[in-house]
Amino acid sequence: MMRKLTLTLSAAVLAMAGAGTALATHHRGEHSPDGNGAVTLAEMQAHSAEMFSKMDVDGNGVIDEADRAARHAQHFAAADTDGDGELSQSEMEAAHESRMAKRMERREARHEARFARLDTDGSGGISQEELAAGHAARMERHGKTGGEMHGDHHAGSKDGHMGARHSEHGNRGHGPMMMLKRADADGDKAVTRAEFDAAVAAHFAKMDTDGDGTATAAERKAAHEAMKARWKERRESE
Repeated sequence: MMRKLTLTLSAAVLAMAGAGTALATHHRGEHSPDGNGAVTLAEMQAHSAEMFSKMDVDGNGVIDEADRAARHAQHFAAADTDGDGELSQSEMEAAHESRMAKRMERREARHEARFARLDTDGSGGISQEELAAGHAARMERHGKTGGEMHGDHHAGSKDGHMGARHSEHGNRGHGPMMMLKRADADGDKAVTRAEFDAAVAAHFAKMDTDGDGTATAAERKAAHEAMKARWKERRESE
């Protein structure tokens, strides 16, 4: 008989699928409907409102421990396919495979969207001219020269890419949980909609350095680099 895991342990394992994952996307400023890497305050506010609603499971206008527990229970129930209150090894593996499949679907959708943007004539293929135009547009969005972009490409294949993954997944000091903590202005371990909205506005203001109401890809990148630098300083001072 397969070894069973208790409800408490399994809920803890599944916690990663909760509100933190949704907030991470917002925290990195990835919500760019037109795909140009730029985000307006209105777009970020609309996205954050949608996320708040998902995280506020009981709909009382506050994200607190009860909501986190409810989300954990929902994810557990979805994985506990036989409804016996415990997860078997096969159920755990199936839940993991389901998460991986959904992640792959999102990745493929992003790839298709990028291809469509490059294939400007809709021929179903990308010409050398279209590829060059896409590369130039990407450099313009990031405010870089060809040499800088070329250098970043190689850095991304090694230290740059791994550094980004570490920042997103391993460095929780300035990740979604830290943002929720900062949003909790009164320190009561509960985030109201007003606190959440204020944190979103403050985060956007830090990115939108020229105050024109739009955070460009270059501004978002600069804000992210500055945040990493502050985190590194804190780590080194400890």
